[in-house]
Amino acid sequence: MGNAQLALAASRLSGQFVEQGNKSAWLDLFADDACVQDPVGKSPLDPTGNGHIGKTAIGNFWDMIIAAGDIQFTIVSSHPAGDECANVVNMVNTLPGDIKMELDMVVVYTANAEGKIISLKAYWDFDAVQQQLS
Repeated sequence: MGNAQLALAASRLSGQFVEQGNKSAWLDLFADDACVQDPVGKSPLDPTGNGHIGKTAIGNFWDMIIAAGDIQFTIVSSHPAGDECANVVNMVNTLPGDIKMELDMVVVYTANAEGKIISLKAYWDFDAVQQQLS
């Protein structure tokens, strides 16, 4: 199996584990020195814009963002190429108080030869999502 297919498989598992709230299985998908940028660039979720690097930081990201709600993660389409897979995703996050936040995004997963995610980059508009919550 080529790295693109490994990235595709890891991306599908990532979405599944997020929906299930399975932090340990999700973290196991990542290489020890992986980087998560969600969203890509500077935001209140990542003030430096450098991403969450390493499993401890990625686990903290889970605790801060993913664990806060009940997430429906629907992969609309997948586009594997090279050692990456780009997924078009629709996500609905139901937060405490039955507050729903919906967004469409593109998530690019890069896998190594062992099938571990070394990079996850989620492209979405933080400001547009904040407007939904206002």
